[in-house]
Amino acid sequence: MSKSLQELKQDIVAVGHLVFQKGWVAANDGNISVRLDENRVLCTPTATSKGMLTVDDLIICDMEGNKIEGRKERTSEIAMHLLIYRMRPDIKAVVHAHPPVATGYATAGRALNQALLPEVIIGLGCVPLADYGLPGTDALTDGMVPYIPKYDAILMANHGATCYGPDVYSAFYRMETTEHYARIALVAELLGGPTVLPREEVNKLFESRTRYGVKQRAGVEPGCPVSAEDMLGAQAGGEKFEVTREELIGLVEEALRARGLA
Repeated sequence: MSKSLQELKQDIVAVGHLVFQKGWVAANDGNISVRLDENRVLCTPTATSKGMLTVDDLIICDMEGNKIEGRKERTSEIAMHLLIYRMRPDIKAVVHAHPPVATGYATAGRALNQALLPEVIIGLGCVPLADYGLPGTDALTDGMVPYIPKYDAILMANHGATCYGPDVYSAFYRMETTEHYARIALVAELLGGPTVLPREEVNKLFESRTRYGVKQRAGVEPGCPVSAEDMLGAQAGGEKFEVTREELIGLVEEALRARGLA
């Protein structure tokens, strides 16, 4: 049964408070929206803390981003939400935030794309990294375009993360999974590096999606997720090689002799 407008407003407010409580936004950061129908989107306004959000703060825009209802102004990043709705008719809600660890990966220029956790592989596939674009401009969404059709969570370089789904809680949960994945990946790196799953196991996890009732567009794409075999291939492509201690000493001595230093 579809929810009423008042219920959808309450859902956005509840998710806004959760996003704030989890520390995924600071000050007035972040934005949330729900698609009401073919022509209208309910969204958070600009210059409003998600931790202090009320149902009276929310506004309604058309699919061109023009405000239809509401006492506040629309978010400057509404174009990102509208692009996702246009490209993905199955999507009914979008959450954009700046979860610290996931955003740390985004600012380091690194996607969350290694095959580390079964839950992430089943639920999201991986989380690609979109190129940087100036917030509040069309450039913000340019780098996202290749990923929107295939993925439900995207890191935005030097900015944050955007997740979307069939309702606002699904979008929120995908953001939660993204940040949880980033935290675990970071700890693994601090402990000497993660153990990446082999391609055979990745394929099994993708095949198990129907058993878990997961409807996910993203299949196994080159580099997303990165399997153990991909990691080995990347190392080989970098022309890395190993030598013994004795071989290394011999190479150094030979170089010194060639320079007349030994």
